[in-house]
Amino acid sequence: MNRRALAFGALAVSGALALTACGSDDTSSGGGSSASATAAAGNIKCDGAKGQLLADGSSAQKNAIDAWVKQFTQACGVQINYKGGGSGAGVTAFNNGQVAFAGSDSALKPEEVTASKKVCSGGQGIDLPMVGGPIALGINISGVDKLTLDAPTIAKIFNAKISNWNDPAIAKLNPGVKLPDLKIQAFHRSDDSGTTDNFTKYLIATAKSDWPYEHGKTWVAKGGQSAAQSSGVAQQVKQTNGAIGYFELSYAKDGITPVSINTGASAPVEPTVENATKAIADAKVIGTGSDLALELNYGTKADGAYPMVLVTYEIVCDKGNKSDTLAATKAFLRYTASEDGQKVLADNDYAPIPDDIIAKVRTTIEGLS
Repeated sequence: MNRRALAFGALAVSGALALTACGSDDTSSGGGSSASATAAAGNIKCDGAKGQLLADGSSAQKNAIDAWVKQFTQACGVQINYKGGGSGAGVTAFNNGQVAFAGSDSALKPEEVTASKKVCSGGQGIDLPMVGGPIALGINISGVDKLTLDAPTIAKIFNAKISNWNDPAIAKLNPGVKLPDLKIQAFHRSDDSGTTDNFTKYLIATAKSDWPYEHGKTWVAKGGQSAAQSSGVAQQVKQTNGAIGYFELSYAKDGITPVSINTGASAPVEPTVENATKAIADAKVIGTGSDLALELNYGTKADGAYPMVLVTYEIVCDKGNKSDTLAATKAFLRYTASEDGQKVLADNDYAPIPDDIIAKVRTTIEGLS
């Protein structure tokens, strides 16, 4: 039995997230009221799904996965352990045959596709866009409950070129806001992260002269402080006066104030689900065959379009999925891509994938073998 099969056969992962219980607690990741949750669970097609699934990857989509798993487990009884260790960890685990699927906020690189062919017998890993959302900049500045920044200023803050909150560049963008003489504490991801990759792609597209780095999952700029995963960055911002960090919108709460972006549109744009969907709708499918990788337009200046967005892909084999996990993998992904599954996103501060793209995802899922 190979490593992948062994991994699927056991769910004894140290520190595993308790995502398998259907539970009665109505938390933010529970997908709404008990009545609507029961209705949603009743619409899920299990189609022979059974057993357990291991998955890993993007921490940005963790809150969405939590909500999906709750409903899917209630309907089908399949146990799913999604570690949420970051996009880099997810791709590595997938290409090592350790998980049934992975989540990544960046599409597979050519060398990663090549590596996937070793575990996808007769096939390869493909990108299925499943979760959208804004990358929120969140701040914790005592006495400041509203802030606007633009791309050059964001780049300078995260490249340690602007170090104080009352800097003239920030003040110019925020007339009437009393900015304190307070040191900026900028937090970035310490782990390989698709959120970092998309954040730096945005800076390159909109503030190249102020961001002299290549994009990538690994943080390379000077200065700042680091924390692991989106939850870690959010926690550091929450407990540090003067802090700013980047993470998925669902983490920007409980003491964290989201930042609006001056894109050059008629008004600064807030990081909302609706505003992110407007930007994602402008994306183009650039993947070939059954791969549905997208090209995002980070430089949009359309009114109401929040440009700093990410799309999380579920990475799965197009062919060569393990027989003991194929039914459960297809059933779970079929649910997440369904109308009910995509509605869960909007209920949990994520942006549903636009209709024309998610339709292609649904067709691709049915063809997985």
